[in-house]
Amino acid sequence: MSRLGGRWRGLLDRLRHTPLHPQWLLGPRRAPDGVAAIAGTVLDIGAADRWIARQVNPAARYVALDYPTTAVHRYGTRPHAYADAAALPLATASVDAVVCIETLEHVAAFERALAEIARVLKPGGRAFLSMPFLYPIHDAPHDHTRLTEHGWRVHLARAGLEAVRIEPRGAALEVAGVAACLALAAPLAGRAPWAAAALAVVALPMIVLINLATAAGRRVWPAWRGQCLGYAVEAVRP
Repeated sequence: MSRLGGRWRGLLDRLRHTPLHPQWLLGPRRAPDGVAAIAGTVLDIGAADRWIARQVNPAARYVALDYPTTAVHRYGTRPHAYADAAALPLATASVDAVVCIETLEHVAAFERALAEIARVLKPGGRAFLSMPFLYPIHDAPHDHTRLTEHGWRVHLARAGLEAVRIEPRGAALEVAGVAACLALAAPLAGRAPWAAAALAVVALPMIVLINLATAAGRRVWPAWRGQCLGYAVEAVRP
């Protein structure tokens, strides 16, 4: 949804927790399982507004890192440090955990970024990663990579990391629901105000209906691993 202008983004933020929002099915942002148990140094790559900081262990040393092009010029966020994930400005074996949520798809040198994560982790350190799979292009032109579960295993091994868990996020029905809602909402961006308002009169009731129907259906419909919104990954440096 990064294609939406600031005015639309502000409106959507206020609707985030209601079925009027096209990504309501994604639910609230939540730190990966296991992050709260880390009491050492936690590096957050692609930290955005540092929302992860509110969910890490109070005893941890939290370090927020983001890329200047997106952090400053697109989202106006202020991390502790600006850097490219493919060239981390940290010493080898210096952090206890790396959190990188919905960020690696934006790194052109994706494999190098994974190798850098492995490098800065202490032996036994954990990497908590995620990337969308069936999800629209966003933050264009900085959107480069999608991986299947099997692709994750290959790339983690190449980087020197061992997979602990690779879990699909979002039921198959949710993929369809989110895609339909975004297809209705995204074209409103960049339209003249009168045109956007006219389209919204049609789109908003449809978005609510799709969201509620999908939320009900996912409770009873059988799971299917062949289609998901993305993967939550936990890996360890041997």
